[in-house]
Amino acid sequence: MATTKWTLDPTHSELQFKVKHLMITTVTGSLKSFSAELSSEGDDFENAAISFKGDISSIDTGNTDRDNHLKSGDFFDAEQFAHIEFKSNSVKKDGDDYIVNGDLTIKGETKPVKLTAEFGGIATDPWGNTKAGFTLSGKINRSEFGLTWNAALETGGVMVSEEVRILGELQFVKQA
Repeated sequence: MATTKWTLDPTHSELQFKVKHLMITTVTGSLKSFSAELSSEGDDFENAAISFKGDISSIDTGNTDRDNHLKSGDFFDAEQFAHIEFKSNSVKKDGDDYIVNGDLTIKGETKPVKLTAEFGGIATDPWGNTKAGFTLSGKINRSEFGLTWNAALETGGVMVSEEVRILGELQFVKQA
């Protein structure tokens, strides 16, 4: 069977991250600029090859000061490490979903991560494009990627949690 190439439809995709702040609430941010490709055997995504690249300068948390802090050397160091990258090692079917194992690179540190991709289905848009949709979720420990900045709280605990939840709504377009 021939390999099918799918490219991200950025206008119908989003990628968010969620982090606990002061240990009591969750702050949400997103990458506004990113790209992804996947190669599959036809419309079956098991054993697909997935690659992703996100632009650190596009981080948006709804607060300019916080965004600038995240882009600084305290966190992502966007001047030296402009992108986040992911490359899959395996994609296995799990019921209707897929378990995606791969290597995530942030700030020059590459670590294995496991993500879940809930398959939304395949549909044809009004212009005849075949599209596939996925809801992506997973968790990483930010300190494993060199994102170690924090501040202790007088009440105990820390300002920013180590765990970062990753959430994505991704729509891919089948290439001719």
